[in-house]
Amino acid sequence: MLHESRLQISLRTLLASRRTATLAVQPLAAPEQATALTAPWLSMVPWAWCAQFSCFVIHVSGLAAHTRAMEQHPAVSLLVTAAEEPGQGVHALERASIQGVASTPPQDSVLWQGMRTAYLQRFPEAEPMTLLGDFRFICITPTLARHVAGFGAARDVSAHELIEALATPPAMLPPA
Repeated sequence: MLHESRLQISLRTLLASRRTATLAVQPLAAPEQATALTAPWLSMVPWAWCAQFSCFVIHVSGLAAHTRAMEQHPAVSLLVTAAEEPGQGVHALERASIQGVASTPPQDSVLWQGMRTAYLQRFPEAEPMTLLGDFRFICITPTLARHVAGFGAARDVSAHELIEALATPPAMLPPA
């Protein structure tokens, strides 16, 4: 096995231990209404990793504003953070901010099937939701990440490094 840095192991452990992320999307707006002050919209989303297609998988309602916004503006970000611990400071919480491109595969396509499998492996209780007509899988292909492991431990992470960090099954990781 190749040597991994402490930061790469930390990133791998963080991503394996957290099942939700904050999703940032550009708001829906006619181009003439957009201004320099137009802020992103944020949502909490459960996510899974689809190793077969190297993408984050989220399952969202087509009726949700963030879903329509991703269709209009596919550049998105995900923020995954460590859990707060009672009595501990929050300023150095570990986190990974991931930039990516969102796409919606056609239902029943090979990509859709792979994403559904990955999502249900992580969230088996969501199976009935995958049958609802207004829900869809979104593939978020990572392009870049920023990992903050604590004070003085921040770094840019390439898409390749991020994919490597997500490649090891959680069962092979040390306990969180």
